[in-house]
Amino acid sequence: MSGFRQGLSEAGFVEGRNVAIEFRFAELQNDRLPALAADLVHRQVAVIAGVNSTLGVQVAKAATTTIPIVFAVGGDPVKNGLVTSLNRPGGNVTGVSYLTNALGPKRLGLLRDLVPGAGLIAAPVNPTNPNAESDTKDLLAAAQSMDMTINVLQASSERDIDAFFTALLQRRASAFLTTSDALFIGRRQQFAVLAAFHKIPAMYSERDYTDVGGLMS
Repeated sequence: MSGFRQGLSEAGFVEGRNVAIEFRFAELQNDRLPALAADLVHRQVAVIAGVNSTLGVQVAKAATTTIPIVFAVGGDPVKNGLVTSLNRPGGNVTGVSYLTNALGPKRLGLLRDLVPGAGLIAAPVNPTNPNAESDTKDLLAAAQSMDMTINVLQASSERDIDAFFTALLQRRASAFLTTSDALFIGRRQQFAVLAAFHKIPAMYSERDYTDVGGLMS
């Protein structure tokens, strides 16, 4: 949010002076998103900013065809139906994608370099994330091309993250990597602490993990 406010300030918009910001958080309860989007539309806001939530932007797009929507997401905005194309977004939606989801195979390759003799790699995927299916396909295809074995395990809650570590220990995984997901980033401290405690090498999707003690990103 500090970066968001800074960007507005550089464009001449200062909160409390000439712009008001209405924050809405689903707190990882995705079923709340439609009501939150509808509320913003009802308030006739000037623009809706969707930060790090592809699903949130999809819901906002479904709620209005007139209010401009600006996104910052990690997935492919064309594949996820946010825009028609990268050079001509069309409609009322535009934004920035840093394509972190597409880097899954690259992260897997770096993890192989880190642990050359890895017999099994584990990866959590949040099934509620619109990128879950493509993330899984990309990782499985990359693992096959590298002659590696990868187990993709579903995790959609804090409790599931604990279960993920239980499963990778039971399966004697040599290392793990995270896919880009708001839940996982929000629980980055949990990932970093458990990985260090169990002495499991890990490759993370964003530098936020390394800022709290994660191994690499």
